[in-house]
Amino acid sequence: MKVLVLHGPNLNLLGTREPGVYGRVNLAEVDRKLREHARRRGDSVECRQSNHEGQLIDWLQGAERERFAGVVMNPGAFTHYSIALRDAVAAIKLPVVEVHLSNVHAREEFRRHSVIAGVARGQISGFGPQSYVLGFDALASLSRRPASRR
Repeated sequence: MKVLVLHGPNLNLLGTREPGVYGRVNLAEVDRKLREHARRRGDSVECRQSNHEGQLIDWLQGAERERFAGVVMNPGAFTHYSIALRDAVAAIKLPVVEVHLSNVHAREEFRRHSVIAGVARGQISGFGPQSYVLGFDALASLSRRPASRR
């Protein structure tokens, strides 16, 4: 199974941006740990990060053509307001698992609402970098079930 991992805006600053909230692990380390986890399962991940909404949309739209089985996505701040990103998730046939490092439901009120969650297969938050691993494992379990988008 090949999974696309998308990191949204500001995730390139992991390790230095608000370490009390997001931890001290940088994005390269998150990606490395996720690749190792996938490899141990006989699977693979391709990790991409962008601060640009349109780039994330292009990657989502091309994911099936690139033969990914699903997408693990941390939309960052786009989670709360990007209807365009939400519509891209809704438009593709692949399952998408939304992930967040912090527990968004224990933070500011505006972070508690996701426009993506309603069209994603599920949402995982609050487990730091492990949220990505849990998202990957959720997609893996879906691949063993009969095909269903949501």
